[in-house]
Amino acid sequence: MSPRPLPDEKRILNRISAGDQNAFKLLYDHYQPMVFSRALYLLKSETLAEEVLQDVMLKLWLNASNLKENSNLAAFLTTLTRNRSFQLLRRKVLEAKTAAEMGKQWKEHHNETEENILVSDIKEKLQEGVSLLPPQQKMVYDLCRNQGYKYEQAAAMMNLSVETVKAYMKLALRFLRAHLKKNTDAIIIAIIFKLF
Repeated sequence: MSPRPLPDEKRILNRISAGDQNAFKLLYDHYQPMVFSRALYLLKSETLAEEVLQDVMLKLWLNASNLKENSNLAAFLTTLTRNRSFQLLRRKVLEAKTAAEMGKQWKEHHNETEENILVSDIKEKLQEGVSLLPPQQKMVYDLCRNQGYKYEQAAAMMNLSVETVKAYMKLALRFLRAHLKKNTDAIIIAIIFKLF
């Protein structure tokens, strides 16, 4: 409920527009409970309600000369309070969204960094395993996995049958899986099986 207007508010507003701080204190003390309680109702925060109160009263101080004789000061302050409260609410929602998005991006970046380290470790262990393969298996693995040749193409290049190339590849993969399993921890093993 809005408080009743002070007697002779127009004269008080004129004094405020002339810089009279005592006149401003009269209006401040009279309307402060209304502005604060409405802001508190909308924002559910005493700190934010206090911020709204200060902003609204500053606008009253700065705009006292523009308030017309027939203006309803309580309605003016109520509108300012509502608008400023909604601005703060929108700002809080935007800040929350921004913080959530930044947190999400940080988490994704952090996860990517972890995954890059794991993949790097796996590649290192894989190369170590490839170096331990017998020469024919190593060549088949290199042609088919690293260079992208089909089994038929690799077989033609190595003067072997397609079945022999497939058998070498099968043996190479079996050895590499065992090597990686033996030389990595359980978390990395899950990623390894995705690679093969």
